[in-house]
Amino acid sequence: MRPALAVIANVFTIFTLLIAGAASARDLNISAFAGQWQGSGVSESEVSATFSMTARDLNVAIEIQGDNFVVTTTTVQRKKGDPSNPHAVRKTSKREFIPGAKPGVWLAKGNGTPASGQAFTWARIKDQTLTITSVEVNKDGGSNMLIYDRSLTASGMKLEFRRLVDGFLVRTVSGPLIKLAK
Repeated sequence: MRPALAVIANVFTIFTLLIAGAASARDLNISAFAGQWQGSGVSESEVSATFSMTARDLNVAIEIQGDNFVVTTTTVQRKKGDPSNPHAVRKTSKREFIPGAKPGVWLAKGNGTPASGQAFTWARIKDQTLTITSVEVNKDGGSNMLIYDRSLTASGMKLEFRRLVDGFLVRTVSGPLIKLAK
C-alpha cells in the first residue's frame, strides 16, 4: 500500500473506532434488542460430574409491546442419560417486563417475593447489554440467582448466562446468536 493510502486508512480506522466508542458510551433502547435470535452455546457446570460441559441450542425472541417487552427463550439441553448419547431436554420460558421506577429498568410482570420461594426478576440495559436477573430463596433458605447478559455485537448477539447458588457459580452458558430475518 502506498504511504498516503496507508495514512488515510489509519485515519479512517481511528475515526471509526472513535465513533463506535462514542456510540457505545450510551445505553441502547430496548427496541435495539427486538427480534428473533438463534444460535448455540456451551454450558459448563460445577454440579454435574457426567455432564460438566454440554451443547445447547438457543432461541430468544424479544417483542416490544408499547412500553413493555416480552422475552421468550427456548433452550435445547443435552444433559440426561448416557454421556456419549445424551437425551435432549427442551425448555421454554416467557416473561413480560413492565417499566420500573427508574429509566432503563423493567420489572417482570407478576413478580413474586424471593423469601416466599417465588422469583423476583428485573431487566436493565447498560451500554449494549440487556441484563435479566432473577433471584429466589430456595427450599433450604439459600439463594438462587440467574443472570442473563445479552450483548449486541457487530455480528449479532452474545449470550452470557450465570447461575449462582448461595453466591457460588455453578453453571455458565455462553454463545453467539444471529438475528433471523423477518
